[in-house]
Amino acid sequence: MKDYFQKYYPFVLSLIVLLVYALTLAPSVVEIDSGELATVQILAGIAHPTGYPLFTLVGYLFAKLPLFESKILQMNFLAAFWCALALIFFVKDLNLIFVYSRFSTETKSGENFPKASKKNPAFSLSSLEIILSVAFSVLLLAFSKTYWKQSLSVEVYSLQIFLLVVIIYFILRAVTFNEKHKWSKVAAALAFGFTNHMTTLLLLPGLAYFFFRKEGFNKESFAKLTKMIFLFFIILIIIYSYLPFRAAANPALNWGNPIDWEKFWRHFTGKQYQVWMFSSIADAKKQLVKYIVNLPSEFSYVGLILGIIGFYQLLKISKALFIFLLTNFLFTVFYVINYNIHDLDSYFLLSYITLSFVFPFAFQFLKKPFKDVRIVTGVFALTLIWEFIPNFNNVNQRNNFTFEDYAKIILNKAEKNSIILTYQWDYFVSASYYFRYVENYRRDVAVVDKELLRRSWYYNQLNRNYPFVLKGISPIVKNFKRALKPFERGEKYNSFLLEKYYRAIISGIISSNIKDRSVYLMPEMVDNELRRKEFALPVGYGLAPYYFCYKVVKGNKYVEMPMDIKLFRFPKNGNYYVNFVRRIVAEMLLKRAIYELRFNKKERAQYFVRTALKFYNGFKLPPALNALLTDN
Repeated sequence: MKDYFQKYYPFVLSLIVLLVYALTLAPSVVEIDSGELATVQILAGIAHPTGYPLFTLVGYLFAKLPLFESKILQMNFLAAFWCALALIFFVKDLNLIFVYSRFSTETKSGENFPKASKKNPAFSLSSLEIILSVAFSVLLLAFSKTYWKQSLSVEVYSLQIFLLVVIIYFILRAVTFNEKHKWSKVAAALAFGFTNHMTTLLLLPGLAYFFFRKEGFNKESFAKLTKMIFLFFIILIIIYSYLPFRAAANPALNWGNPIDWEKFWRHFTGKQYQVWMFSSIADAKKQLVKYIVNLPSEFSYVGLILGIIGFYQLLKISKALFIFLLTNFLFTVFYVINYNIHDLDSYFLLSYITLSFVFPFAFQFLKKPFKDVRIVTGVFALTLIWEFIPNFNNVNQRNNFTFEDYAKIILNKAEKNSIILTYQWDYFVSASYYFRYVENYRRDVAVVDKELLRRSWYYNQLNRNYPFVLKGISPIVKNFKRALKPFERGEKYNSFLLEKYYRAIISGIISSNIKDRSVYLMPEMVDNELRRKEFALPVGYGLAPYYFCYKVVKGNKYVEMPMDIKLFRFPKNGNYYVNFVRRIVAEMLLKRAIYELRFNKKERAQYFVRTALKFYNGFKLPPALNALLTDN
């Protein structure tokens, strides 16, 4: 019975965690890339760089299973599944760490380890204590903020978590046991990791340390390394070949259109994102401070202290393991803080996983002064509770329909075959891909991403899905793409000419379509680009606030808008992105109220002001709108 329990308790832990994840799972699309990535998986498209072919192919197969009525819910559940499954391999990793750490050093063959001594103690916990320490480590990792977040909605990082712990598993087996083809298994696991996400490279310094420590610097070791590299590239090439083959079919979502070598390489290397890598020391300091400030919210302050204690204890037991894990931790932090993007938390996941590996060593360390294992268990249990409660409130997505409601209202209120110009990728554009292409919800509405108009591949996607958008400005587009080619190749280019044609394209989309269809501008287009005169409205046309957009209208005639605004289904604890939607919706309703007052429609203005404040009440209203609230 004891052996049976030891064998299967990791699966029980994983199942318990999966049930909690299911209770907090997002029921629809959420912010940032959720809508795009779900669409790519379901329709076998091509995602933003680096393309994530493994993620796409596995997701495409999973989407075919008749599990949920809602496809987005099914893809969100897949994220929860990967995060829960990763915990089983996390336990396997810990078991290998325990085997390795019972000895001070390993021999080349991985056998006949020298015995531990008082000066260099071994990892020594009873079977029950090991199970307790492992269970707490699993749960502390599973319910840390960023790890938990990855389980709640479709993202590449959930699969990446699974792949990272699997790669670590094969690395640890390779240095612990003398198995056949052990390094080939590591190379294969690495290749699968790189076909999902490039953060797999964060494991390379630690792997290099363990490989050369085990194999030495000699002819034989470099021969093994050559075989590893060969196998690695074979698998990498096979899986990444999905991109050009699929691009040839011109799917609805075909980011980068990597149909030839030049476009493939640009997409594979994520060239458009490289400008944010190692941008400045000041940016790195800013990101480091942000990471340090955020760290206590992952495991709680006590959890961090336990992590420090665990590293200290591991150093006394096994310097090799200490160096391997610390290298993973430090290189992750160093690399990621030099990537200057907003949504950076997920890139730090390897550092959180690494920290969780040392919790059992903190358990062993505390056992000595407390002597009673029940006290140590109590410390870890309180730490878990202290972590779980605030993180549950922070990450819970169960009632989050914010982005579905926002996208659907904007799409639904647009007239047939209309055009919406925007660059709200995180809040609207990404979500709109899913609803238009997967659910066929207002597929007729063309959502044009103003920022993606800077990329040559985007014109292929627009022409494929909405040929009417560019029909009237083909010569301008042709000239822009010709001027853009040297820029995309990293050659000398004419920035003035590029900007000239780019602005002409935005103005041209509006002017060439306005007579045949409605055109809408999202608020950022008006508040930023139009105000800076980066594009122009056609002569004789103006703007009318219409729901959460501006409608391009002829003349100054009043444009009626129904008073049918309903509150969104917001989660109880909104994050930055949810609060942005709240604020932008309220701002547009207030602008509508001002518009109503211009036409002396006081009662209608009152309605829009009061509705706006139900969404977001953090505004200081101008006197004219404030007076409406006091009138009966």
